[in-house]
Amino acid sequence: MPFDLVLRNGRVIDPSQGIDRVVDVGFADGKVAAVADRLDSAGATVRDVTGRIVTPGLIDLHTHVYWGGTSLGIDAEMFARKSAVTTCVDTGSAGPGNFAGFRKHVIEPSAVRILPYLHVSFAGIYGFSSKIMVGEGHDIRLLAARDCLEVVEANRDLIVGIKVRLGRTASGTAGIVPLDVAEQVADQTGLPLMVHIDEPPPSYEAVVARLRPGDVLTHCFRPFPNSPVDGRGKVRLALIEARKRGVLFDIGHGMGSFSWVTARAMMDQGFPPDTISSDVHALCLEGPAHDLVTTLSKFLALGMPLADIIAAATVTAAQALRRPDLGTFKPGSAGDASILSLENGAFPLEDVRGEIVTSPQRLSARGVVIGGRWWHPQ
Repeated sequence: MPFDLVLRNGRVIDPSQGIDRVVDVGFADGKVAAVADRLDSAGATVRDVTGRIVTPGLIDLHTHVYWGGTSLGIDAEMFARKSAVTTCVDTGSAGPGNFAGFRKHVIEPSAVRILPYLHVSFAGIYGFSSKIMVGEGHDIRLLAARDCLEVVEANRDLIVGIKVRLGRTASGTAGIVPLDVAEQVADQTGLPLMVHIDEPPPSYEAVVARLRPGDVLTHCFRPFPNSPVDGRGKVRLALIEARKRGVLFDIGHGMGSFSWVTARAMMDQGFPPDTISSDVHALCLEGPAHDLVTTLSKFLALGMPLADIIAAATVTAAQALRRPDLGTFKPGSAGDASILSLENGAFPLEDVRGEIVTSPQRLSARGVVIGGRWWHPQ
């Protein structure tokens, strides 16, 4: 089989197939074509990635990349180069009132795949900056079930779910009411929910109790208040019950949603996240989240096995998106790959409360393959 590109001699970690060994990965016609000990590279572009880790294209399940359309949006291609991400999942930056602009001006021109959750609020996340913080869920007049349904039906090729934000900052005195509307939209469209939770009200338990199999609770390792652990440091029963029925728990680090105290308690009690995402946006790009590889590196410091960390940003994230063509090197899947280095040293990693943990290892981005072509030139 002739290949367009061969990644040679890298340590391939593909949790979807249980692969963790040095092999070649070949791409043809924009797809993964083969994984084998030694591929015939005649006529192909060959990249020697000896000493690097090669994974299926990393999926960041929580980003904000409506650059220029919202104050919190960042440039997806810039972020992808920095973090070796091939799929940015935008989580509700746009609502039905401004989705058309997001699609035309950002998603369609992007070399990086952008898959959006549609916000149940008409204008999406419209008041989020360093100077103004207006929770879009405060005003129930903006909850736009009918408009959401129309936009989803017109954009089934892109939209992966419905986003709603709850908490004192996001929904204020409206409390859990935005979830009532978001659930109806999700039910009508057959799409999963992603639910943001910040400080109470509503409580962590009240939100988790409402979620269905396949729904995603993001910001799952929040600090107090509305932490997933109680005052005795125990994982709340509502989370354990939710995981049993198929609710997915996502990190969504951001500027306020990852605590070392919470993370240690959760990991020590056998409750790792299902997916690890950065929640990168304009206010956390320079810290404490930075990017996906930095967020992933925090789980190295917590003792999570490397293969499980990679799974949380590849195959498990793809399952949350209902996209079996992503997050894997199975032949015929999307021709995306992330090239990483695993560095040894002393790396200070900060949480949202200012606690710094020094990790002996961290992951760094070294290259990106998108659509079977070497895209990032490092």
